[in-house]
Amino acid sequence: MNAFPNSTRPSVAVIGLGYIGLPTAAVLASSGADVVGVDINADAVATINEGKVPFVEPDMATTVAGVVSQGYLRATTKTPHADNYIVAVPTPFKDGHEPDLSFIETAGKQIAPLLEGNELIILESTSPPGATEFLAETILAARPDLSLKSGSAQTIYFAHCPERVLPGRIMIELRTNDRIVGTLNGNAGERARDLYELFCEGEFLMTDARTAEMAKLTENAYRDVNIAFANELSVISDGLDINVWELIKLANHHPRVNILQPGPGVGGHCIAVDPWFIVATAPDQSSLIRTAREVNDAKPGYVLDKLLPQARRIQDVQIAALGLAFKPNIDDLRESPARQIVGQLADELPQANILAVEPNIDRLPAELDERDNVALTEVNEAIRAADIVLLLVDHNEFTRIDRTLLTQKIVHDTRGVWG
Repeated sequence: MNAFPNSTRPSVAVIGLGYIGLPTAAVLASSGADVVGVDINADAVATINEGKVPFVEPDMATTVAGVVSQGYLRATTKTPHADNYIVAVPTPFKDGHEPDLSFIETAGKQIAPLLEGNELIILESTSPPGATEFLAETILAARPDLSLKSGSAQTIYFAHCPERVLPGRIMIELRTNDRIVGTLNGNAGERARDLYELFCEGEFLMTDARTAEMAKLTENAYRDVNIAFANELSVISDGLDINVWELIKLANHHPRVNILQPGPGVGGHCIAVDPWFIVATAPDQSSLIRTAREVNDAKPGYVLDKLLPQARRIQDVQIAALGLAFKPNIDDLRESPARQIVGQLADELPQANILAVEPNIDRLPAELDERDNVALTEVNEAIRAADIVLLLVDHNEFTRIDRTLLTQKIVHDTRGVWG
């Protein structure tokens, strides 16, 4: 039963308008909430207030345009008061793969002065166990007049509701996926569930905040271990002159086997990062998870070790590097192994011409743009000019190319697209 009467639009401040925060803000605004989105990026804020989106995500642009024009969503760089806060800020790691909670801490310090009592604060950022408690401690340290004790006029309620969506399908999966809701105090979980019920059609799985935090990490660590198994198989298969994609296809015909696909590494803010949060939390008990991370982190180096000897034998070599995103058909370059490989190619081969092809972006990221030997290039132009073609991401544009363009090229297909 929804806790909000039809005549009431709950007020929500979404802190962080990135790949999760902005879609969440837009879906909430289109489903009955008055939403203010907060971000430190003034350009992104201006773009959103024009009804436009600062990054590519299917179906999001239409929703944002609609809710902005109706006045249900606006963006700002200054945190406002709201009855409900959703914190969706980055949670990277520091040197040594230690979690960096500084963005969560900053969000808490910005929210604290605005609180009047009875507000709900939801941490949605993927976080190590204890991060929701850390957010609560940060706020209560700044506002000792407030409390976690239920029933008081000074009570602030905290919950953890991790996102579980796939880039490229976020606008669909926000509505359809089951949702884990973790309570830190009082009826925070029930209140968070009522808010998310405005748009979420999936089942709500209620638990405590620490278990909710660990559940999200567990989901991504599971996938990381499976991918590491596939990547290790690919290295073994290379040495045995076996086609790893055929091997995995055959093995997956077993009714209880489901091996994922190998590639040049693992990217994105989730799978490439989250398992390290488990390792940092329990370093002596997480040897399998650590090893999987190390296997996947080593795969870009393996790709380079195969390609560089060939490239060094060709004077003024031209290399078409197809893909910079961390997965197909999106513009998200976070933690991308393809991006890492292209950067290292440019460093290792200063006389080479690296023709970087990424159809989902308009300009190279800064660390590649500043290199003289890397240029963003159209796919067919790059392949025609190349001595070596390196497929790093299986974007649709690459899977559909005319295969005759690859004739007499040295081809490295890290995704198994071209057979």
